[in-house]
Amino acid sequence: MRGHSLKLCQRWFRSDIRKNFFTEKEVVSEESEEESNGVNLMEFSDEILLHILSYVPCTDLVLNVRRTCRKLATLCLDKSLTHTVLLQKDYKVNKDKVKQLMRDIGKEIYQLNMAGCYWLPSSTIDHVTRCKNLVKLNLSGCHVTSLRLSKMLSTLQHLRSLAIDVNPGFDASQLSSECKATLSRVLELKQTLYTPSYGVVPCCTSLEKLLLYFEILDRSREGFMLSGQLMVGESNVPHYQNLRIFYARLAPGYVNQEVVRLYLAVLSDRTPENLHAFLISAPGSFAETGATKNLLDSMARNVRLDALQLPKAWINGSGLLQHLKFNNPFYFSFSRCTLSGGHLIQRVINGGKDLKSLTSLNLSGCVHCLAPESLFRKAEDDIDSSILESLVVSCCNLRHLNLSAAHHHSSESIGNHLCQLLSRLKHLLSLALPVCSITDVSASVEKPPTAPNLVPQTFGRKVRIGIQTYPRNLADQANQKIESSVFWALMGSLRFLETLEIIGSSFSSAMPRNEPAIRNSLPPCVRAQSVGDSEVAAISQLTYLQSLTLAQLPNILTGSGLVNIGLQCQHLRTLSLANLGMMGKVVYMSALMDMLKHCKCLRDLRLEQPYFCAGAQFFQALSHCSSLQRLCIVSRSGTLQSDAVMSFMASCLEVIMCHMFMGESLTVCKNLQQSIVRSAVADDAALEITGEELAVMCVKDSQSPIYTPWSQVGGCSDGI
Repeated sequence: MRGHSLKLCQRWFRSDIRKNFFTEKEVVSEESEEESNGVNLMEFSDEILLHILSYVPCTDLVLNVRRTCRKLATLCLDKSLTHTVLLQKDYKVNKDKVKQLMRDIGKEIYQLNMAGCYWLPSSTIDHVTRCKNLVKLNLSGCHVTSLRLSKMLSTLQHLRSLAIDVNPGFDASQLSSECKATLSRVLELKQTLYTPSYGVVPCCTSLEKLLLYFEILDRSREGFMLSGQLMVGESNVPHYQNLRIFYARLAPGYVNQEVVRLYLAVLSDRTPENLHAFLISAPGSFAETGATKNLLDSMARNVRLDALQLPKAWINGSGLLQHLKFNNPFYFSFSRCTLSGGHLIQRVINGGKDLKSLTSLNLSGCVHCLAPESLFRKAEDDIDSSILESLVVSCCNLRHLNLSAAHHHSSESIGNHLCQLLSRLKHLLSLALPVCSITDVSASVEKPPTAPNLVPQTFGRKVRIGIQTYPRNLADQANQKIESSVFWALMGSLRFLETLEIIGSSFSSAMPRNEPAIRNSLPPCVRAQSVGDSEVAAISQLTYLQSLTLAQLPNILTGSGLVNIGLQCQHLRTLSLANLGMMGKVVYMSALMDMLKHCKCLRDLRLEQPYFCAGAQFFQALSHCSSLQRLCIVSRSGTLQSDAVMSFMASCLEVIMCHMFMGESLTVCKNLQQSIVRSAVADDAALEITGEELAVMCVKDSQSPIYTPWSQVGGCSDGI
């Protein structure tokens, strides 16, 4: 869809959705019939026009639209449109546009988000000083030195929320007194650390909300081992007196753990009285120390929490949950903890008491959370439906629930299936389940059809060995049967679900970001063998679905359910498919290509499948996804056609990331990467692209990846 034509006075202006700018077209006098039938935009009220203009990027409003006529010139500068400027990851914005934007409406901007604009030079970032009234500023992903940050913040006296990166070479001693005065009034701080440092935290004496992201590598680019000791000039310690929310997310590595312990040491000495959310997301093992134990003991005595997330080693084997006090909890995460169903009922939801305030619950990897005792339970044992029923009744307002990475088998009791109980949660927006949990108990007992049963046993007739063929009437019978299944009923009851993940209990991605910290050690599940195309077709009932993850569904025969999803789920933006069907062949390729032809809103696509053939037909189907921005294909022994990739990149102009980890030679990968970058520079010369805006990677599957776009197949994260 290229856009809609709107009549503006004596000219036509076409809003180009893909290019995000207005193009002008003169009206010919002979087109009287077209003029009489056109919609005069200027006849609408100012309120309606402001609502329409709110969907246009601010840069286009200020630099293009407001120059069309006097009325639009006034409306485009309305405070409701210039109050908040969002430039995050807007790859069409260059340095000249940003400078002009700051000159025209800098004084009118109160919230500015430039997160991910890594291609803008530091000299362009300096123009933020024109926004004297800024209250909220996000510079995550922008390279800003300590000197430039000092100069910038010295002029922003009204700033209350800040997001920055702390890169190697940052020196807090270079911050001026005016900059520190501004930081002393900041209430919210998001800080991403790429080097051991306190950053600007010691200067923020009024902090109420602190978000820390630790991305420090264990080794430097030269290969030297790094230490968790702070850099020179980092003797000042943070101030947490007014802190209400503390959140820390750690990337894998011991250096990140050492640095976060320095931040927590101050909390252990004096725990803030107003602290109500304490969350630490750490992959793998993060051992508890004496300081952290003192911190948790102090929290149990002095604060009442509303949100809690801790490393599994801090919870396992301790009575912490029994002593912590909660006020009106809205978020709990016990990912990969040895939490039994009895502990869940008694210590978390207070024996089944009313917990209507709880909106998010993460029980990913808690293999015993729906069983009364965890000592003698086996993976194939059934869950205790009374525990899940108590959870559903007490937490009836849950919006986000994660039960993945575990075996949750329902019993044969009528009305006690996991899907039937979850169907009562009418407010769910995101749900993550293991594959084995959605099977009907009766269906899981039946064995899938085998080749000898499908081939007539005539004399002399040989049975083909290899890829089996399945008659159409068998698929039709399965579709009729699944419509009465518990999973079909669950999907029908969760009409407003936006995020769904169905992942095999023993699935492990070939390239997760936190590998090997999250390596799944659960055994394969027999019940998962019965989940196939019919169950996938049931997902098509989710009209408002935006994100879908399907991983390790071995009984996918044709992928026909994917076509139904493409037809019915028109809001789908993120799609992740991994290890569907048999591993020796991509049996769902035809259905996938049919599905992609209908996914007009799809932005992110991740495919992980051995022997995947990324050929001309696949990329031709993918070119129908006009909104696609990110593509990642992970395929051991997979193949690709360079010409098809180039044609796809030429047709899908919105693609800004293309990662393919295939089985091609290094020469083919490097040549393709260079060709795509040269093509991007030639086509988008006006954007001054140097090849950095378009992230392209073609790597032979035996090599280690530098970067993986999704941390793992599964979008329900551990954090808020």
